[in-house]
Amino acid sequence: MTKELELSDIQGNIVRAYGKANYPKARYFFLHIENAESGRKFVESVRHKITTAARWDKSAEMEGMPGGMPRVTLNIAFTFYGLLALQLPTRTLQAMPPEFIDGMKARAYILGDADPELSKEELESSATQYESSPLSDGKVATPNWLKKWDPIWRDSTRLGSNAVHVWMSMNAKTKVKMENGHPLLTEEPVGELEQQTQWLRDLCAEVGGVRIMTLDGKKGGPEYQEGSAIFEEIEGLGAVPLPHEHFGFADGIGDPVFEGQHKPEDEKRLVLGRGKWMTPEKGWEPLATGEFILGHPDESQELPPTAPPDEFTRNGSFLVYRKLHENVSSFRKYLADQAKIFAQIMSVSEDEAKDTLGAKMIGRWHDGIPLSKAPTYEAWQATRKKWNMSGGSRKDDFLGMLDYRGSSDISDFKFGDDIRGYKCPNGAHLRRTNTRDYLDPLNQPDSDNPNATTQLNKRRRILRRGLPYGEPRLGAGTDDTDQGVNFMVVCANIFRQFEFVQQQWIQYGLDFNQGNNTCPILGNHSIHKRHTIPVDPATGKPPYICDNLPQFVETRGGDYFFIPSMTALRMMAMGIVDPT
Repeated sequence: MTKELELSDIQGNIVRAYGKANYPKARYFFLHIENAESGRKFVESVRHKITTAARWDKSAEMEGMPGGMPRVTLNIAFTFYGLLALQLPTRTLQAMPPEFIDGMKARAYILGDADPELSKEELESSATQYESSPLSDGKVATPNWLKKWDPIWRDSTRLGSNAVHVWMSMNAKTKVKMENGHPLLTEEPVGELEQQTQWLRDLCAEVGGVRIMTLDGKKGGPEYQEGSAIFEEIEGLGAVPLPHEHFGFADGIGDPVFEGQHKPEDEKRLVLGRGKWMTPEKGWEPLATGEFILGHPDESQELPPTAPPDEFTRNGSFLVYRKLHENVSSFRKYLADQAKIFAQIMSVSEDEAKDTLGAKMIGRWHDGIPLSKAPTYEAWQATRKKWNMSGGSRKDDFLGMLDYRGSSDISDFKFGDDIRGYKCPNGAHLRRTNTRDYLDPLNQPDSDNPNATTQLNKRRRILRRGLPYGEPRLGAGTDDTDQGVNFMVVCANIFRQFEFVQQQWIQYGLDFNQGNNTCPILGNHSIHKRHTIPVDPATGKPPYICDNLPQFVETRGGDYFFIPSMTALRMMAMGIVDPT
């Protein structure tokens, strides 16, 4: 029986990844609440414009009727200190998860954002000094691990006028232009995005006591963090959004599917490789709703405890926002330098070596084809040809890529048949972030297990949200260019899901027989700088070790947020959150 969710009570960004739903532009706002009364008035005005998870009627959209896809979405979430600023009851606040109360900055040691050579005590000491000890010139002592963060996050304290209280997102469609009677896509957001931005400015001025914070902490500075897909101009289509990040790899492919998220007819297709693997007879099934939405049973078949009252947290979730800077020049240079060595050892061309090395670090080829399905360069090229992704016009290749992304082939695979990592290295980014059946307790290190299941992995899944930021074209920019990914995670338990994956699987390697090696892409490489690529001995070639990995990705800030349901927003606006 298909689970029915109260979609009209759930915020839309929990259930939908807007970037995949043709919203390639975004603005992320961060606000400060100066007094509770103004904050409640603000929430009351905002809640009527929130985009919910209610299913969109595409025919209604075409006819301009209610119920269709909006041209701009709007969603909202709050930090712990944002809830405190709204004067929620102490009992409710005290029952919030400890990691949410701490906030992301205080968890820097766990997440690998802080200098790994610092002890936990030294880290906590530096953070305490930072938050409580103004210098004589009015500035604040900044630990070394914070210096690269954007001012809005670097200078944010738990209490005071520079605390981030509210996250708001606006995702927008782009304009279509007519050329010789044919519609062409553009990368210019629809005008409603700026209209809604002005509405937010006007609302803050009207209610008073709520203000949009600037990213640089200066008056007149940038009011929002922009988000934008990377675009490519393709003849006959216009400026099309690509499903890639700035390193050039397809992103956001393996998002989990949970009960009630999709219509039954869509779920059967989308769940393949994105749910939980049961048995060969049952196949893939959707994950429990409670893994991502509060107030519903999770994979333990229990209702996890939540902050009272139940109706306040039910149908809500938690959001992790992280601004991740990508050192594009360093990534390209490293692949080019290593490709010269790899090409000689493996007797291949440097171009093939570069593509292969990138895939062996990510776990997919740059177009999204998984190594588990196409482990060699020749198999990759054959798959591209099969799906009409190469050999034709750029338009035909792009449309073939879209067809492939819509198929189950891109996600329907497991790792139990590749325990040694000959196809996809055990330490690759893909295997770390979604272990699938690799960690089945019955797996043996030297033999494959076709009957492996995902029973351990299913409690560690996260929903990916967000868009890239920075240069809107692939290949543009350097390490100094402000570009990367607005990385967002939606999950019901930040500690069990996001923090576990980030600490145990991204920053450590023991579960993957990688020793202290971290993720080759997201890992902290200040101490451990290696990535091992196993090679089948039958090929006669040796394993390859990528050594001296530079830091490819750096955190620029972020925090933890609570995404309330529509019911909770009404309760917050009215000041009637009653834990008794």
